[in-house]
Amino acid sequence: MTDAISTQSLTRRFGTYMAVDKLDLQIPRGQVFGLLGPNGSGKTTTIRMLCGLLAPTSGAASVAGFDVLHDTDALRLHIGYMSQRFGLYPDLTVRENLRFYASLYGVSGSTGAARCDAVLHELGLIERASQLVGQLSGGWKQRVALACATAHKPPVLFLDEPTAGVDPAARRRFWQTIYTLAECGTTVIVTTHYMDEAERCQRIAFLSRGRLIAIGTPDEVTREFGQETIEDVFISLQRRDEGVLT
Repeated sequence: MTDAISTQSLTRRFGTYMAVDKLDLQIPRGQVFGLLGPNGSGKTTTIRMLCGLLAPTSGAASVAGFDVLHDTDALRLHIGYMSQRFGLYPDLTVRENLRFYASLYGVSGSTGAARCDAVLHELGLIERASQLVGQLSGGWKQRVALACATAHKPPVLFLDEPTAGVDPAARRRFWQTIYTLAECGTTVIVTTHYMDEAERCQRIAFLSRGRLIAIGTPDEVTREFGQETIEDVFISLQRRDEGVLT
């Protein structure tokens, strides 16, 4: 199986600060992969490099078959990105937001209209299509943001803290949708501070101070750290990074 994402010694410095330090990752197609770690561990910097938004200081990476440094224009047409802020336009309707984002990825005209209708149905948004996004609850905005991020059927989807501030029921529905996308071949990379969500990932990687310190299934990682749960692993890393003895 060809990897959807591959990095080799991927590194990013900001002056003397090492944000990501020689990161090696291989993520197969169709996998739900969690990127975890305390604040400042390098998660967002890694995602920005993989999305072609930030050039690596050194090392290499490919996403969906595109070099993140030399093929950035093509890369951005083959990935979806969703952040916790959603990035929606509150004064536009659900359908208008969706049509706008689809057009940014080259999906327009009759093809774009048909694709937007399909996404609205798939995500249960058809009855909200004419409603202003600014009038929606957090859970509905989340669903619209996911629709916008997947309007062009990207093979790789990045989700950066996508469920922050969303109620538990909406979070459960969201993860059901994520697994449906993965079953259809989409590779999903998610960062989250909800460790119950981390347990839902097929594989996870823990970063600490820019370094990859563990990778595997949730069960494999908890065994490696001698902890009962992923949350226990997270807490131990957080304390270590804050200089607290455990």
